[in-house]
Amino acid sequence: MILASTIGPTALYLLFAWLAGAAAASYLSRRKGYGEKPGLATGLILSLVGALIWLLIPPRENSDWKLKGPIGNERRENRRPS
Repeated sequence: MILASTIGPTALYLLFAWLAGAAAASYLSRRKGYGEKPGLATGLILSLVGALIWLLIPPRENSDWKLKGPIGNERRENRRPS
């Protein structure tokens, strides 16, 4: 509350969006096999646009994105049919 009243609620929301964009871009780049640093850099520089860019970049061969999917810890070939 004190921080929001000091800098204003709009600036606080923009700060949260900037941090969320950096975290999302870092997660996506790591998942696609490029490491966290390129994603973090694009997320910090471009905010939410950086996360959108990483959605468009193709995943590398044998990356978690290809082996496990966008979300999850289990490999696709190890899943039991439901």
